[in-house]
Amino acid sequence: MARKNPFMNVMTEEAPDNSEAILEYTNKGASKSLIHSLDELAAQADRLLEGEAVVELDTSIVDASFLKDRLEDDEQDFDELLTAIRDRGQDTPILVRPHPNSTGRYMVVFGHRRLRAAKVLERKVRAVVKDLKDRDHVVAQGQENTARANLSFIEKAMFAAEISRQQYDGDNSIILSALSIDRATLSKMLSVSTMPREILEAVGAAKGIGRDRWYELKNLLERPSNLEQARAYVQSSDFTGKIGDERFNSLLAFMKTVGKQRRIKEVQAQKWASDDKAVQADIKTDGKTYTFALKAKNAAGFGEYITENLAHLYRAYRNQSDQRGE
Repeated sequence: MARKNPFMNVMTEEAPDNSEAILEYTNKGASKSLIHSLDELAAQADRLLEGEAVVELDTSIVDASFLKDRLEDDEQDFDELLTAIRDRGQDTPILVRPHPNSTGRYMVVFGHRRLRAAKVLERKVRAVVKDLKDRDHVVAQGQENTARANLSFIEKAMFAAEISRQQYDGDNSIILSALSIDRATLSKMLSVSTMPREILEAVGAAKGIGRDRWYELKNLLERPSNLEQARAYVQSSDFTGKIGDERFNSLLAFMKTVGKQRRIKEVQAQKWASDDKAVQADIKTDGKTYTFALKAKNAAGFGEYITENLAHLYRAYRNQSDQRGE
């Protein structure tokens, strides 16, 4: 008898009507699909593998997911995984699906690190094969990674942006379900993900850096001149010599320094004095305001004279500007 497809009702408008449905996702809104417990997310991923036949696949015919979910791999964690698989074998199979575009090949849904370990060890990879649509793939990959992969905020943000670009729905409910987040967090994620890719990849996963600090950096980079300086800085030895969170911290500190230098530079100041030194003036401008402060004993009288003649002075300025074609 043919196995019942547990994903049959995943993308329909009706809620699943059987208890064996694995992904309780609908397009009717986040309130019915948002999963709040990481333990529940892990259990959902486990149920994708339960009771399924495990096969051994040659790693050469297994491709990565069409959605990238990591900026970088933690090499220490990977080495520990590699040692464990070398000593005990691969305890947990990965999940793959028949490749949607290449006959005879497979695509990883989750388990990329186990696949990598199998390649290094030159072993076949133990896998469960399920015929999943792209949407089902996205939800399963997101839930597994949210529950177990220890992805950083920026990695989740970029993963969310990749899903959003696929335009599976009009309200991003799939993302909310896949990552178990609320809409406020998703909004920040999508905003931060718009930062230039070369900056994000240069900084890396930044495991210890959360939403607010990434958002602060994103705001600093919105000025084009700031962005150009950031691009130059991430190629400098001062930046590339750092690792992990230090890269983010150094870039953020650098951008704050750039902002302070600009504010100081933008306030232009000069001094003026009359020929007889009876009146002096301190002049400052930041491009928006122009401050003219008079000093010395004749300051009040000269200031009143300027005030009384402002209209005449402005007409003279306009006439001169018109003659120059400004």
